[in-house]
Amino acid sequence: MHDSTSNSMTAAELADRVPDIVIITGLSGSGRTQAMHVFEDMGYFCIDNLPPRLILQLAELVGINAGIGRHLAVTCDLRSQGLFDELLDAIQELRAHEMSCKIVFLEASDEVLIRRYSENRRRHPLAMAGETTADAIQRERVQLASVRDRADMIIDTSRMRTTALRTRLRHAFSELTDQQLMEVQVFSFGFKHGMPVEADLMIDVRFLPNPFYDPEMRTMTGLDEKVARFVLDNPKTKEFLDAWFRLLDAVMPGYVAEGKPQLSIAIGCTGGQHRSVAIAEATARYLERQQYHVTISHRDLPRANRTATGEAH
Repeated sequence: MHDSTSNSMTAAELADRVPDIVIITGLSGSGRTQAMHVFEDMGYFCIDNLPPRLILQLAELVGINAGIGRHLAVTCDLRSQGLFDELLDAIQELRAHEMSCKIVFLEASDEVLIRRYSENRRRHPLAMAGETTADAIQRERVQLASVRDRADMIIDTSRMRTTALRTRLRHAFSELTDQQLMEVQVFSFGFKHGMPVEADLMIDVRFLPNPFYDPEMRTMTGLDEKVARFVLDNPKTKEFLDAWFRLLDAVMPGYVAEGKPQLSIAIGCTGGQHRSVAIAEATARYLERQQYHVTISHRDLPRANRTATGEAH
């Protein structure tokens, strides 16, 4: 088995290591579906249960190895007789077309596989009439032995949590760092328009000095330099940001380690026009400097602009 990865690799080294195509296979019930979800989160073009003879055709169709940076992940199983007779030929064909390919083989102990099928109340997909789950598993092991021998990575999921599987695959097959793999969504909002239900982290900045009470800034937003400076240059804000950024430094690595694919950070003030916007922008810039993949939005800015002469924001 070949499985050499490093968390310290640069982005260029990661990109060079990641293959164009990953074929996910292994024993039924060993976690192929969960593995496919990981590749989807990593941005791979994913197809489930694809006959090996169609891999090259699909790769060419979606532009793999065409200079656009796409990668393909497919799962193959034994539900159709003879599929794996074609697998090694398909790999040779891919390499002849200068497409790199790696095989990930998932397996688990008989005891664990039997328990999974029992708990899910599912019949083993390869079980014949009158055949026990244990018999089907043993037959499948024999049929897959040659493919397992050719696998680039073999993962035993018997005692592996889904988060551990995700981490293992991301380290091996993503050209992004752990921090870049987690999409961080930072957005401002106004409490008067309702609290966001989708937020993982939420901070209330209504305690900060409010630009609304300055007539010149009342119709401006936190995106305007004058408002941003009013909010961010205040000593109270500087003290808050120091504590806020230290909190982010403490919690963000934990979310990354858990393999969380997306994190939503909401920052609220009264109307979502001044303070929350400025703080959200500052938060996004800080996280970007820490190499996180950040998107920023301002939920209530349109409504706040239309009500600028009303309630304090």
